[in-house]
Amino acid sequence: MGVLHLLALPGSPEWAGDLAAVRDRALFDAEAYASGGVDALIVENFGDRPFCPGAAPPATVAALTVVALAVRERFGGLPLGINVLRNDAHSALAIATAVGADFIRVNVLVSAMVTDQGILQGLAWNLALDRRMLGSDIAVWSDVMVKHAAPLGAQRLEDQAADAFERGGASALILSGAGTGKAADPEDFRRVRRAVPGAPLVVGSGLREQTMGDFAGLADAAIVATALHGDDGRVDVARVRRMVQMAAASR
Repeated sequence: MGVLHLLALPGSPEWAGDLAAVRDRALFDAEAYASGGVDALIVENFGDRPFCPGAAPPATVAALTVVALAVRERFGGLPLGINVLRNDAHSALAIATAVGADFIRVNVLVSAMVTDQGILQGLAWNLALDRRMLGSDIAVWSDVMVKHAAPLGAQRLEDQAADAFERGGASALILSGAGTGKAADPEDFRRVRRAVPGAPLVVGSGLREQTMGDFAGLADAAIVATALHGDDGRVDVARVRRMVQMAAASR
């Protein structure tokens, strides 16, 4: 799955004042992903650093909706996910419902994590109510021990994974490295697979051509962005094709 790292949106510190430029860049990257053969796309407000610790500003949510809808309209044949950083699952669900997306990514669905935005608490209960109110069947993909964070108090990876999948309503579990672009640990996948054998597992960061084989038979999917960017910061279709071909060969 290819991630569309949006440029800064309205409501964020680095907003440049040109939403058309944000949309056009997203569509360029989406075209590269689609032409390269990815199975799905994810839209996220990656350019909004430093990220808002709570609900994203209304202007950000509105702008993200506009861009996500443009992506959906042009690349409707690909499943689409929404991630509103840092942990605004409610806005992600609202956007996904409005544009007809298929899943959302939630950084902290259960438990509590100490992050660079402070303490983020699990949203499973509120999100379940939102889904019921909206009549939504949009899937919830939950990070486990999310990157750029540490658990508040002692907690095992296996326990947080089981809580997210069995009690929190997660449809899939995402395991990442310590930060964006940092490699995930295959041993984490083995541990979670033993603890929650029925959960789909997703590589959330750091996947590269050289490490694809490390996750064969362990992961069901992978979210990729950094490794597929060219020197100009845009998605490089040649890199996408190579990684897609390697993924197909390892299935």
